Amino acid sequence: MFNIPNILTLFRVALIPVFVVFFYIPVEWGYFAAAIFFVLAAITDWFDGYLARKLNQSTAFGAFLDPVADKIMVSTALVLIVEHYSSVIITIPAIIMIGREILISALREWMAELGKRSAVAVGMAGKWKTTIQMLSLTGLIWQYNIWMVYLAYILLYIAVILTFYSMMQYLKAAKSDLLRSTK
Repeated sequence: MFNIPNILTLFRVALIPVFVVFFYIPVEWGYFAAAIFFVLAAITDWFDGYLARKLNQSTAFGAFLDPVADKIMVSTALVLIVEHYSSVIITIPAIIMIGREILISALREWMAELGKRSAVAVGMAGKWKTTIQMLSLTGLIWQYNIWMVYLAYILLYIAVILTFYSMMQYLKAAKSDLLRSTK
C-alpha cells in the first residue's frame, strides 16, 4: 500500500490545506506561496501516475486515491477563486468544472459496475483539460499582475471548453449503456 506513487498521492492531499492557508495569509507573498504549493501538488499528480507505471507499483489504493486527490485539489482551488474573485466570470466555469467532475465520477462508477470501466478511461482531451486547468488555476491563485490574471481567465475558458468536450466524449462512449432499457 505505501509505495512511492501512493506516498506522493498522500503528499498531494496533505498539500491542499497548506495552499489554502497560504492563500489566506495576509502577507505580500501569500498568493505566490499558495501558487507554489498548488503547482507542487499538480506536479505530484503527474509524477505519481508516471512512477506507478514505470516502477510497476500500481495498487487498488492508488487507483482509488489518485482521482479523489485530484478532484479535492481542483475543487478546493475553484472554491478559493470563486470566493476571492466574487465574479460570475469565475463562478460559472467553476460550477461547470465541478459539475463535470461529479458527473464523470458517477459515470465511471456506474460503468465499472457494468464491467465496462475501460470504456470511460481518461482520454487526451481530459489530459489537456487538466493541464490547462492547472495553469489557469495557478495564475488565478498567484495573481502576480493583471496580465497573468487575464491570461488565466482565457485559459480557464479554454479549460471549460475542453471540460465540456471531454465530458461529451465520455457520455458518447457510454451512450449505448445509458440509453439501454432496464426492463
